[in-house]
Amino acid sequence: MFSLGDKPTAAPKNDLIKDTTEATFMADVIEASRDVPVIVDFWAPWCGPCKTLGPALEAAVQAEGGKVRMVKVNVDENQMIAGQLRVQSIPTVFAFWQGQPVDGFQGAVPGSEIKKFIDRIKALGGDGGLAEAIEAAEQMLTEGAAVDAAETFAAILEEEPENAAAYGGLIRTHLALGNLEQAEVLAANAPKAIATAKEVEAARAQIELAKQAANAGPEQDLQNAVEADPADHQARFDYAAALLAAGKTEAAVDQLLELFRRDREWNDGAARTQLFTIFDALAAKDPIVMKGRRKLSSMIFA
Repeated sequence: MFSLGDKPTAAPKNDLIKDTTEATFMADVIEASRDVPVIVDFWAPWCGPCKTLGPALEAAVQAEGGKVRMVKVNVDENQMIAGQLRVQSIPTVFAFWQGQPVDGFQGAVPGSEIKKFIDRIKALGGDGGLAEAIEAAEQMLTEGAAVDAAETFAAILEEEPENAAAYGGLIRTHLALGNLEQAEVLAANAPKAIATAKEVEAARAQIELAKQAANAGPEQDLQNAVEADPADHQARFDYAAALLAAGKTEAAVDQLLELFRRDREWNDGAARTQLFTIFDALAAKDPIVMKGRRKLSSMIFA
């Protein structure tokens, strides 16, 4: 099973903020910044503005959940570090990435400026390894390791609750495990910020197809019915559902396209609606989707 703890570009939550000394500065800042951007706050107990800026910085770093770290330097106790970095007034803040100072500011700044600073710095370190974790979870799902995939998607969502790819992936893993009801609950309760994201909508489309598959009729009987009467639109529609249930997606799309060609308005455009549900459930660049969309478009605009 993939573990988020294995990724090199995220800091443990309990290690996001620490005090450093001249003896540990190299490890805490220079070396640590090769994996995660490190913000260094130069302060002193007697500094009034430091008492405002420090807690605000700490809160902003904690909110990022490991995409940046923060190291605090008491200049009274670590004058050599302050001198080497030419810190002339406090508070002074530097950001280190790949062992080098890359950004910084002096004095207390408002929360909006702190956020902009943090956003610039965390962008240097990428997404904290979440993209790699999502890719690994998708691979697990493809290989049939749905339980491991579910655990990995859930771990990603602990780091980033509004990650649409992970949320949609978690819904799909429950479908793969046969937990249709749980998948529906997740889809219905998606965070507002990602409720209409394409990954979540795709998972909803897969839920709809799974529900249809559970009620699909016998494939061979429906095939016989269509062959006996090609104008039996309901039989063809049901035959496409049976094909989908059997995992024959391309054949199902072909039947729905034929139904659309014969009568695009049948049952309030049911063939087109079903085609769009299938297209939404699959990846946009899936050959079945690309081919099906081209054929449908050619019929619509013919």
